[in-house]
Amino acid sequence: MKILAFTDTHSEIKLLNKALSKIKNQPDIIICAGDIADYERDLELMIKKLKHTKILTFIIHGNHESIERMQQLCSKNVIFLHKRAYSVGNYTFFGYGGGGFEQVDKKLEALIPKIKKIKKEHLIFITHMPPHNTKLDYLPQTRRYAGSISVRKFVNELKPILVITGHLHENFYKKERFHGTFLINPGPEGAILEF
Repeated sequence: MKILAFTDTHSEIKLLNKALSKIKNQPDIIICAGDIADYERDLELMIKKLKHTKILTFIIHGNHESIERMQQLCSKNVIFLHKRAYSVGNYTFFGYGGGGFEQVDKKLEALIPKIKKIKKEHLIFITHMPPHNTKLDYLPQTRRYAGSISVRKFVNELKPILVITGHLHENFYKKERFHGTFLINPGPEGAILEF
């Protein structure tokens, strides 16, 4: 399976076009880990560009989009995956959007037993917030980890093969192998991932 993943384009059409230029690599699936828009400015246009690819796309909201607006605009090949699972072959994709700098999210933690029951052989987790205490959430200017403890708990318990995240611009394009899980912040220009 080949995935084109990106995050945090913040309504910058040039950045979205740069990410989508990687379609030449023929991905099976496109994934956006949130903040495709900047406070919903041009959100409809950004999602329309994803629809035009005609490639199965999973998207979650970040801290710049509302659940309601994303649900209104997503359809056809662009699936709003917040709190939802979607299976493709032996892969289960699960998305959890939103978040700012809250480190504990009891709603996410409550979903862990449910996802355990439905996941296929391979789980791919799409979250806007990076897991706590990793390369993807470390902020050198403040010397602290700003990621989600709840996301880390999800990763520890469910052991996804891949976690695609965003939110912290300082950590665009960072990746890390974490107890058998590959973590990546693919940034706004995107990355091709193969499994």
